[in-house]
Amino acid sequence: MHRLIKRGLMFGNLIEVASPVLVERYNRALKHLTGKTTALTDFHIDISGFSPEIGDELNDHLYLNQGGCNRQFILLTTEQKTAPLLNAQFSTSRGILKQFITENEPQLFALTARDCVAGELVNSVFSVTDPARLFDIRKVLVEADTTEGTLRDADKLAEMVDIFKGDEDAWFDDVLIADMISVVKRTGDVTRNPVRLKHMEFQQDTFWTAHFDGVYLFRDLDHPAAIAAGDKAALGDLPIKHVFDFRDRNQIAKFFDYNDLVEPIVKARGIDASAILRQKMDFIVVDAAQDAGVDLSNATRRDIRSLARNNADRLPEEFHALQRLVNWAENEGPWPRITSDHPAYFYTLRAADTEHKDLVNMLLSELAPKDIRQLFICHKEAFYRAYAGWSETKKSYVADFLDREYQADKAGARAALFGHDAPMEEPKPQSPRDDMIARVGPWGAVRR
Repeated sequence: MHRLIKRGLMFGNLIEVASPVLVERYNRALKHLTGKTTALTDFHIDISGFSPEIGDELNDHLYLNQGGCNRQFILLTTEQKTAPLLNAQFSTSRGILKQFITENEPQLFALTARDCVAGELVNSVFSVTDPARLFDIRKVLVEADTTEGTLRDADKLAEMVDIFKGDEDAWFDDVLIADMISVVKRTGDVTRNPVRLKHMEFQQDTFWTAHFDGVYLFRDLDHPAAIAAGDKAALGDLPIKHVFDFRDRNQIAKFFDYNDLVEPIVKARGIDASAILRQKMDFIVVDAAQDAGVDLSNATRRDIRSLARNNADRLPEEFHALQRLVNWAENEGPWPRITSDHPAYFYTLRAADTEHKDLVNMLLSELAPKDIRQLFICHKEAFYRAYAGWSETKKSYVADFLDREYQADKAGARAALFGHDAPMEEPKPQSPRDDMIARVGPWGAVRR
């Protein structure tokens, strides 16, 4: 993985912790949450406060996530909101942490000026050893406080202040006054400078989990389903009508269609569909070149296209189907029929503009794994697993490509691939072609 780390494609945007004060605060929180401490004097942390260096030191990369169910976190600074979440077990965890930090930023800034904040994302369940337990997860509650209990003490002080103000005999209660003075030394004046975190609770109906080889759970749709990356039979009986795995291509296509979760890339407005499809073709060539033992070191896009021309008869069917689709889009060629059981089918789709678009793009990236750019952007855990099994020449090519063409403009690349901003002007009607797509196109295959 050294190529990825060197180029900032792995462990990128982590927060450095090198100050003795911050290290001491981190150790205090770590002891508070786990009973462990680190001997390291500098390390890096993600949005949850997890450090890969400490994970190596403790030989436990789930030291803040035992059981992979209720993620604990340590906040040293509000700057952590820009960091990634490593070893994610649920797709929603980073979004919850980021929203928690963003909506409580002034309060957290004040608290982390003197201490660190430690807490936990508390699921509805404490263990997911049985796949059926995933369906018991309904809400995630964020619990947090400083290691010194500042928020707990602030609540206690606020209660005592209310008693002092409301009880006419409180002026003569020496014990109450002494307790107030003792607590206010730790919290400050909560009547003038109240520090309280918002009560934050998140509904969990649709998410991905890394448990059981990866499961996508869609419950809040008109046609709900669970989709397993591994063998669905291994999940046993689940309390949901439809359970699919990646071999059920037709059923997954219908699931997407019935819930209006995807759209054809060539129908998407405001993007260069042909360029996206051509890039996917290049990635398919790279994958085929790896299988053939071709050296891709320092290969340019021109080299990849030349390789495709010289070995067209040896390329997989995905390549030729996308080539026919590009020919239709650019040259008014014949419409290619790409049904849902065709290996190129999921390469032709992207998520529609729904609240679940990020999760759908994540699922599509696993269904079309040769598109290494989409896999890297949408599902880093799956990307790193795939990367570990590639040849050295493919690793080199992919690392160079992502560094050169993705890192240079992340926002632009994401907008080009997944953006849904409508153009300034409504496009002219394209009813003949749109009708053709609906009737006989690759996506019409599931519209009976």
